[in-house]
Amino acid sequence: MLDAKQTKKPSLPVKMRIRKGDTVQIINGKEKGKTGEVLKTMPIENRVVVKGINLRTRHLKPTQEGESGRIVTEEASLHASNVMFYSTQKKVASRIEVFIDKDGSKKRRLKKTGELID
Repeated sequence: MLDAKQTKKPSLPVKMRIRKGDTVQIINGKEKGKTGEVLKTMPIENRVVVKGINLRTRHLKPTQEGESGRIVTEEASLHASNVMFYSTQKKVASRIEVFIDKDGSKKRRLKKTGELID
């Protein structure tokens, strides 16, 4: 057990195949079947934030005198295993494979269709 002085070390970042700006489909949970754009990736926690998905409501107190409190709706993170890359051209969700091109650069492509992402 950890004492008050000891803290848990952060784990190493996970190699994520999904990047900021990718379109993903939710494959598990209450938002299953919905698609959205990745706003942020968190490799250490292996989580992603998707635009318009997993919305949470926060009630904020007023910070200055004369200001009123407000209700803010923002996206919460999802575990990366609950999302899958979604091809907008082929309209299909697929896993991503990373391969080395003939010129030696790393590229991403879809396993199902072979479509290049980058």
